[in-house]
Amino acid sequence: MSASTVTVMPTARAPEGDIAPLHWQGGAIDCASCPFAALRELPQRLGCEPGHACLQDAYARRVDRFFRWHPELSDSQLEHPYFEVRAIAARHCSVFRLNGLLADPDETVRLQVALRLPLMQLHRLAGDPHREVRIRVALRLAPAALAMLRNDADYGVRELVAQRLPLALLPAMVGDADRAVRLRVAQRLEMPALLRMADDSAPEVRRIVAQRLPVPLLARMAQDVDWCVRWEVAQRADAATLATLRDDAETEVRDTVRDRLSTHLRPVPGELHG
Repeated sequence: MSASTVTVMPTARAPEGDIAPLHWQGGAIDCASCPFAALRELPQRLGCEPGHACLQDAYARRVDRFFRWHPELSDSQLEHPYFEVRAIAARHCSVFRLNGLLADPDETVRLQVALRLPLMQLHRLAGDPHREVRIRVALRLAPAALAMLRNDADYGVRELVAQRLPLALLPAMVGDADRAVRLRVAQRLEMPALLRMADDSAPEVRRIVAQRLPVPLLARMAQDVDWCVRWEVAQRADAATLATLRDDAETEVRDTVRDRLSTHLRPVPGELHG
């Protein structure tokens, strides 16, 4: 092995996680061919350190440590052929250079751009082909700007939108195709739009509606086909609605009705007898 080829330097610390230094293209790391070879002459934490902080290494943590030691070099590495180098350089580069990475072929790079791009420009990534990039966009966009993602193809993106969208715009998501999204909508929606979800196809959604619907309107859900929904109704309903649940087919519902009538509500005269 030539003197210029480095695997584990005698003075270097042990590789992290027993991951040996490996050039990002495969093979050993050759310090002599590195454009930053002069950094090896500087003290550790000022220069570089094979096996710990190295721009040639395939291990992203070592690349990241190199840029944390030398953030001033990040702008010059945004076109590096290794995607990990470009992605980590994007964490440290000038914000004015991020526009050049919007169309980077690797989603790992675009993900870093989505985390740092100024909010006024973030909409440019709203149509990114990768869901993780769009999720980061949905997390950072101003709530009023989230409407552009209401019909995103990925339910995870729409779920985030449902959590952050202004309430005035939320009724548009009542009919979302995914149950998880509608759950988020039901947790936030206000009346009268909330009433539209009392007939949702998913019992989990109807259960949330029963938890939030104004008490006078609970009667319409007292005969729900799902006993868990009826149980939620029994937890909050007035005496008149409880009367319709006294002989419910589910023991848990009947017990709740009896408990509430005996401890919190008076029976409706002529209708309930203990």
